[in-house]
Amino acid sequence: MSTQKTLPTGASVQDFLDAATPATRSRDGHLLDGIFREVTGETPVMWGPSIVGYGQYNYGSPVNPKTRGIWPKTGFSPRKTQLSLYGLKDTEQGASLLPGLGKYTEGAGCVYVKKLEDIDLQVLRQLIALASQRTDDW
Repeated sequence: MSTQKTLPTGASVQDFLDAATPATRSRDGHLLDGIFREVTGETPVMWGPSIVGYGQYNYGSPVNPKTRGIWPKTGFSPRKTQLSLYGLKDTEQGASLLPGLGKYTEGAGCVYVKKLEDIDLQVLRQLIALASQRTDDW
């Protein structure tokens, strides 16, 4: 079994968000933290050096039983050029709500947003709520 690289750490979420650059990313990160905490009811945990995660689940590959690990149910990272939002499109219902989010692009496992002003925060709350209900894959 391969070793999972991104795991929970003991790093401070507050310190990470305070240090995010540019300043708008730090501000957006703190705003997102408040929204994610409120909707999930979870205390955030740093995953690796740059992901703020809420909750966790066990995942497994139906094709390769050796591919197993843990991952946050939902979370975000305030990266320099955009905000990365995790877990929002992992359910069928989440994928159907995603077009109502506003201006975003998609990656393999996340949704990218340049500015929070470009998205509907009520839709974001719905997507976070769905993601936080995720159960283990194995």
